[in-house]
Amino acid sequence: MAVKFRLRAHLQALVGERHPWSSPAHLQQTAHYIGEQFSNIGLAVTTHDFEALGGIYRNVIGVAQPPSKQGQPVLPPLIVAAHYDTVLGSPGADDNASALAVLLDVAQRITQTSLGRPVHFIAFCLEEEGLLGSQAYVAHLTETREPLHGAIILECVGYARDEEGSQKIPPGVPIAVPTVGNFLAVIGNQSSSSLTTAVEQAMRPHLPVVPLIVPGNGELLPDTRRSDHTPFWEAGFPAVMLTDTANFRNPHYHQPTDTIETLNLDFMSTVADGITAAVLSLAGRPST
Repeated sequence: MAVKFRLRAHLQALVGERHPWSSPAHLQQTAHYIGEQFSNIGLAVTTHDFEALGGIYRNVIGVAQPPSKQGQPVLPPLIVAAHYDTVLGSPGADDNASALAVLLDVAQRITQTSLGRPVHFIAFCLEEEGLLGSQAYVAHLTETREPLHGAIILECVGYARDEEGSQKIPPGVPIAVPTVGNFLAVIGNQSSSSLTTAVEQAMRPHLPVVPLIVPGNGELLPDTRRSDHTPFWEAGFPAVMLTDTANFRNPHYHQPTDTIETLNLDFMSTVADGITAAVLSLAGRPST
């Protein structure tokens, strides 16, 4: 019940059109809210500013650090990320306030645990304008040669149904896809197969998951490239996308009807449980 209460509170603060041209003030307010929440739970907050669309936009970063011990190297970080902008005309509850709410809840839980490697929680801007925020951030990682353990990208994680036929099958997908839309897809490319398997196995006790590993960088399955994991794939970093499959399940995708009332908070709670387990599996301090 506490998880659902926290998720709803975040959703109520986040939902509303967040577009760089039609609603720039709310876009900036959302970035401020995310940074404030990161700070409130004890993360070290920074921003990554980048030029795009004739202006300056901001990725918001909250860092959870493991305890420092003299003589021990700092391990490459794990990234957990979601985008905070919307398309024109949509309040963006599932796309992508659902993912932001889950990200903030997972971050709060992670700060109460013992970490073995840093975890960087990132809210990317301008995903809907061509993945511009994540492209800029990955370009920064490549330029500075910063190592990375992997990236978990959350993209639409709040819509679920239990009726037969509530899940459509994306064209060309080479695996059996359930026809009931109550699962989360875990999508990686060939270079991310180990990360994909690790995330799937950690999440599976908490909710139904359907893993998919695509050849190359997903060029033959363009629907698997529609979020902020793609720049990581193309730069050679391991990354997975976690998604409720968006328009293949949710009729409100990119519509004015993408509101809080359409979301399934019980499903979101299990998603938060599963992602927390995945983060602890990948970045938690090993028991001794």
